[in-house]
Amino acid sequence: MYKIEKTGYGFRLTFAGAIPAEEMTKWVEESKTALAGRSGGFQLLVDMRELKPLAPDAQQTMLQGQQLYKQAGMGRSAVILSSSILTMQFVRLAKESGIYQWERYLDASKNPNWEAQALAWLEKEQDPDKK
Repeated sequence: MYKIEKTGYGFRLTFAGAIPAEEMTKWVEESKTALAGRSGGFQLLVDMRELKPLAPDAQQTMLQGQQLYKQAGMGRSAVILSSSILTMQFVRLAKESGIYQWERYLDASKNPNWEAQALAWLEKEQDPDKK
């Protein structure tokens, strides 16, 4: 399951459960529609707290989606996870797609203030990695 929501800072994406490549492809297509005609930069909050690890083919489609958002004007993104396995997977994907330097990863299972820290990164450039 995925959801794309427009917000004041840009977009909030939610991913949950096991997402096969076919559904990930639908997300990329729906993202193209959501991003069409958008002018200027935006920030992105990605809630993956309930996402299961992605299969290799779904990972490749996720890479395409990450690149799509970056090319459309994404400035910073905050990725919320609750699993060290998923954190490692998405750090690797972000490095492969070239967006790692603009992303911050917050582990919601260890950080009750994840949402406030994510919004501070997105809206005020307060880096949660620099305490």
